[in-house]
Amino acid sequence: MNLADYRRAARAWLEENAPHDDPPGTDAISRAKEFMAKLYDAGYSGITWPAQWGGQGLTQAEERAFAAEARDYTLPTYVFSIGLGMTGPTLVDRGTDAQRERFVRPLLRGEEIWCQLFSEPGAGSDVASLQTKAERDGDHWVINGQKVWTSVAHHADWGLLLARTDVEVPKHKGLTMFVVDMHHPGVTVRPLKDMSGRSNFNEIYFDNVIIPDEHRVGEVNDGWSVAVTTLLHERLSISAGVGMGGSKDHPASVEALRRVLDTSDPLVRDQLVELHIRSRALALFNQRLSQETKAGIFPGARGSGAKLLLAELTLFQADLATQLVGPETALADHPLAQALSMAPGMALGGGTNEIMRNIVGDRVLGLPPEPRVDKNVPFKDLKVGTQA
Repeated sequence: MNLADYRRAARAWLEENAPHDDPPGTDAISRAKEFMAKLYDAGYSGITWPAQWGGQGLTQAEERAFAAEARDYTLPTYVFSIGLGMTGPTLVDRGTDAQRERFVRPLLRGEEIWCQLFSEPGAGSDVASLQTKAERDGDHWVINGQKVWTSVAHHADWGLLLARTDVEVPKHKGLTMFVVDMHHPGVTVRPLKDMSGRSNFNEIYFDNVIIPDEHRVGEVNDGWSVAVTTLLHERLSISAGVGMGGSKDHPASVEALRRVLDTSDPLVRDQLVELHIRSRALALFNQRLSQETKAGIFPGARGSGAKLLLAELTLFQADLATQLVGPETALADHPLAQALSMAPGMALGGGTNEIMRNIVGDRVLGLPPEPRVDKNVPFKDLKVGTQA
């Protein structure tokens, strides 16, 4: 099928299958899973993922074509965004064949929901300071500790967990990555409410949770390199909006603002043009990074640059909307209220803007790195996070 036919087929499928408003009383998660199953069966989930592990094995051209058509719809894929953008790509890159065979296809088909378990109360931007412990006991591991600010954990079936397996070495060298069953009786998930009353994040407690060694991802004590892979995919997926559904109905998009503003005012038009230029530049940068990744060229720290650009774009978008529409946008029942309240979080989640600038300065621009006094100190000798 040529690209034009592929795009027409995608448009026709979306027109017929993209959901509209949920009927009252429906289970949103069940409906999202039903939609993902249809999306996968139609060949539009995992478009560029390897066919041997359940993907479609197509090219970036088909993925971009489908994304272009999907922008006109609001797809119920947010709950799958962590799996599609972060944990799934990590398993494809770093998992065993058995792990890929077991987990990738159900993830792409929406049968199982995933979360990412990195941040802790004392280890946010400094992920390597985490204290959740994994102790080996024969052919399995025993996990104890706490994670926090975990998206969709209250819906998740599986999680990608980074834990400490050695305190005798520097903090980056004593970590190991695992796949954890979120339904294990030792896992407690507590949703965290924000000021709007919504619960987008969670805190999770692990109390003697058993993980079989075959669910270890990568080598023992090499978890940091696996985590770097995940963080790269995280920043690329956040900046590209993987799994976030369509963009047409975003309350602060150019299209949405044009519907409520007087675009005969040349100053308003200038500001909307600026928003369009910034959005388009980020989209093209993400497209380039994605193409390089599929071609085997590791984007490295430039993924942090993409995430930084998105955070700054989101804040600019919120500020512009408030400026143009007016102070009523802060009212709880205003269509823009949720977008505005969530905008600052984009500068925190997935690494703060300050951390992103440090990474870009150090690893892209070659500027002198921040001093690190803990680089060669065993973790047990550090006073970090909540550790006494």
